[in-house]
Amino acid sequence: MTDRIHSNTLVGWREWVSLPDAEIEWMKAKLDTGARSSALHAVNIEEFERNGETWVRCDIRPWQHSIHDGTTLELPVHDVRRIRSSSGHSQRRYVVLMRIGLPGREVTTEVTLTNRDKMGFRILIGRQALRHGFVVDSKRSFLGGRAPKAIRRRNRGILD
Repeated sequence: MTDRIHSNTLVGWREWVSLPDAEIEWMKAKLDTGARSSALHAVNIEEFERNGETWVRCDIRPWQHSIHDGTTLELPVHDVRRIRSSSGHSQRRYVVLMRIGLPGREVTTEVTLTNRDKMGFRILIGRQALRHGFVVDSKRSFLGGRAPKAIRRRNRGILD
């Protein structure tokens, strides 16, 4: 959250993003101006202590219809909050600071960790990340470019 606001970059309501902290080059994201914070699909979430600080470990699965290419992520806990979903349900979530590669640049932002298996996108990018100079065109998609065909196939659960 230390990134400066740059000139506006036009993005679509869905984009391919990267998660450098998780070594994930491609993940299909929904950009949601109605959501305050970003949310990442994470499973097997567990808290632990490292050097006297609270950390969290979780498994990240980047593909919507596949468990392949998953990775384990360990990050310091930035906060723990009650988050209300769009359906009105409240859930206690870990908040971590993560770098997210969006079209044109990388930003550091707060990301909540939650199981998004029932959602159409493994990551939702909220206003806190978008305020770093992004304008969302709700009629358009993938203005930052498409992932390679092999990646799009893996996201649909088709293994090469």
